[in-house]
Amino acid sequence: MLHRVRHGKSTELPALLIVHGLFGSARNWGAIAKRLSDTRAVVAVDMRNHGASPFAGTHSYADLARDLAEVIADEGQPMDVVGHSMGGKAAMVLALTRPELTNRLVVADIAPVAYDHSQAHLIEAMRAMPLDGLTTRSEASDRLAASVPDPQVRAFLLQSLDLRADPPRWRLNLDVLEREMDAITGWPDDPAFQPYSGPALFFSGGASDYVRPEHRARIKALFPKARMAKLPGAGHWLHAEQPRAFEQTLRVFLD
Repeated sequence: MLHRVRHGKSTELPALLIVHGLFGSARNWGAIAKRLSDTRAVVAVDMRNHGASPFAGTHSYADLARDLAEVIADEGQPMDVVGHSMGGKAAMVLALTRPELTNRLVVADIAPVAYDHSQAHLIEAMRAMPLDGLTTRSEASDRLAASVPDPQVRAFLLQSLDLRADPPRWRLNLDVLEREMDAITGWPDDPAFQPYSGPALFFSGGASDYVRPEHRARIKALFPKARMAKLPGAGHWLHAEQPRAFEQTLRVFLD
């Protein structure tokens, strides 16, 4: 079972399940989850091979969707689901295969298509960074800077570094994520998928190129009730760059 972080209490509104992206964790969504829990229960998960969830030998979207289905079944009722990037693809596969578990779907800055970019270089950077003698995140940032010059990307990755372990370790199954990178950046496109008839919001960053006009037909074919929205000035990590605006849009759609 996936590791869960709970916020708030059950209300008349459906509980919300938050699904993070590649190299992320439930803790990345802590501030947004806490604020949204003023009106409903919110559950954020660590996906397999991330955070405190079990490490597994595979990382397909069928695997990830089954993990989410198991969480929702254990929670005891259908949930609203929001997923970002890799988590957005997992949420889409969940809706396309187990629609009875999903009330409303929010997909943040990703489309149901294969992408040609790879994040393997970040795995190489994390694996190559010396971990011996590390005591602070600033020291780790200095070591990682040589291969990851963007300070925002470094800060994001370092949230998955466990400095309390002896020796420090990454809370990521780097070997499996590297081996499964083509599946993660790809899309399963299973002929058994049935269009999801529930409400869906595809919410993308205005400065991001992950959701492009040519993806609209594919989105509409699989999610006929999909609505499209953009957050001006935000990039791929729109929930981290403009959390208040992201949160407000979620409230309007989900409530």
